[in-house]
Amino acid sequence: MKDTKIMGLSIPVYLALLVVVVVGIILDVLPGGMIGAFAFMMVVGALLNLIGNKTPIINTFFGGGPIVIIFGSAALVYFGILPESVTENVNTFMKGGGFLDFYIAALITGSILGMSKKLLMKAAIRYFPTILGAVAVALALVGVGGLIFGYTFFESMAYIGIPIVGGGMGAGAVPISEVFASAMNVPAEEILSRLVPAVALGNAMAIVAAGLLDKLGKSRPSLSGNGKLMEIGEDTDLHAKDEVFTPSLTDFGKGIAIAVVFFVFGRIVGWGFETAFGLDIHSYAWMIISVAVAKAMNLLPRELEQACASWYNFVAKNWTSALLMGIGIAYTNLGQVIDALSLQFIVLVALVIIGVIIGSMVVGKMVGFYPIEAAITAGLCMANMGGTGDVAVLTAANRMELMPFAQISSRLGGAFIILLATLLVQMFF
Repeated sequence: MKDTKIMGLSIPVYLALLVVVVVGIILDVLPGGMIGAFAFMMVVGALLNLIGNKTPIINTFFGGGPIVIIFGSAALVYFGILPESVTENVNTFMKGGGFLDFYIAALITGSILGMSKKLLMKAAIRYFPTILGAVAVALALVGVGGLIFGYTFFESMAYIGIPIVGGGMGAGAVPISEVFASAMNVPAEEILSRLVPAVALGNAMAIVAAGLLDKLGKSRPSLSGNGKLMEIGEDTDLHAKDEVFTPSLTDFGKGIAIAVVFFVFGRIVGWGFETAFGLDIHSYAWMIISVAVAKAMNLLPRELEQACASWYNFVAKNWTSALLMGIGIAYTNLGQVIDALSLQFIVLVALVIIGVIIGSMVVGKMVGFYPIEAAITAGLCMANMGGTGDVAVLTAANRMELMPFAQISSRLGGAFIILLATLLVQMFF
């Protein structure tokens, strides 16, 4: 405990902050707006994150901190432990205050612009077809499985398959729920409550499957590259790191400005397409496309790309637990989550995991990848809970050197799923 840090703070300092927040809640004097919301979400979220990361079994098989934050905060609301004033303030901050959009803008802009263009271009030719194979087989299997259990083909794809392969919670399930809500004219939190169980259970199954694939690779050496993805040629140059960049306070300002302007640009393009062609495509999708085009065409100087990546890293490092608290309180109905869990639901989630493994193995082999490594990166890293899921999956598979490819799956693969969800919801709902 002596060396344990929470939010980068020593235990006594952190406990002092926690006591102040708890007293403010008990006395019902916690400020409204972003001050009260940030105080509660950051401080309590950090505690739940520590509990999840330190709890055996949960930290190994169920995603650790993120799962505990989401469902722990949802439980505070479900069991009436959290005062109504705090719940309402968090709801307002997440939705009306736009904290969710602010976080996602930083994530999309920084993650894409911060990637190595060399890695992006060299891996795309072989890697993206492998991702497509994983997604196609997974969605087909869960769609057919859904028919057996009484769902429509697209319903099981939309509420189980797509959120699992969508890139996690903050960059996957949440924007996907917004996309569905916009097209279906229903509250986003109602949809997210149906997506969260699939993401959580899919993440847990992906981690377990990674460990099993590692064992398969040891028993069948011909299927494994022991951490090397390509069967033909060397891919070590794809792991080259960017030049060292030490951000200044001004760089954070640049990153904020570029991120929010890209978000505005996505809204403008979305309005233009809806006005001109009647296509109601979510602004997140247009933002992703515009940032990817800017990256591919070198429209921004490298220093601005690095500024955006630095701002994203700051946001992800300091506010992810707060965001997950907001997701648990404002977007997760624990009662609906409990009602969703059933044997048939577990089977359908398992079909998605089996599907990404089979699809990525087959297509990966066809394009020159080792099947085990293809299944872990283009398959399971599409089906886990984003960045934290990548670490858990690669740790279970003993292949941390594949992190660059895992990040492609979580970042650009997840972005592709948002685009796919936008198109499919227009076609089937």
